Amino acid sequence: MNLTECKRCGTCCKKGGPSFHVEDATLINDGFIPAGHIYTIREGEPVYDNMTGRITFAPSDIIKIKGQKNSWTCFFYDETEKRCGVYEYRPLECRLLKCWDTREIEQVFGKNLLTRKDIISTVEGLWELIIEHDQRCSYKEITGLIKETGSRKRGRLPEKAAELIEYDNTIRELVVKKGQLDSELLDFLFGRPLSVTMKHFAETF
Repeated sequence: MNLTECKRCGTCCKKGGPSFHVEDATLINDGFIPAGHIYTIREGEPVYDNMTGRITFAPSDIIKIKGQKNSWTCFFYDETEKRCGVYEYRPLECRLLKCWDTREIEQVFGKNLLTRKDIISTVEGLWELIIEHDQRCSYKEITGLIKETGSRKRGRLPEKAAELIEYDNTIRELVVKKGQLDSELLDFLFGRPLSVTMKHFAETF
């Protein structure tokens, strides 16, 4: 018998949270999905493409729901009850995904993605800091450093990368201590820490 309805097996929820689209902005703005439970994949960052099964590079911001602990399982998935904790306010991709028929989600995949600019560009001071951070910690620059120094052959990153990691860490500490921002917001505001993403960055090339 062909599957034509959700069996609540949780398979899709365990493969990582959805990417947010412009239509999902109100879910964050109105607090249905708290910003502390989302993170940003920044432009140029290596990312696994579920549609092709290959590693590609993010063309722009990709905002996603965090996983549980050290797993890919969506933060809002309740393993015990086999249900979504924000079902009524689930993002577009979750509403369109049908494991037995992926045509609807394929039509929106990678299109009209929500960005940090859509959410926080009006926050004076903070948005300028994010822009500066993006420029200093550009993955395009990191890619150039790796290719220029041949670090991919040695399995390590160039010294310049260590300076970028230090800057990235410093900014995060400052906005928490002096800006009094919740540390849970950092992965959304500045993307995942370079100390984490660059561990395997060179191996991507």
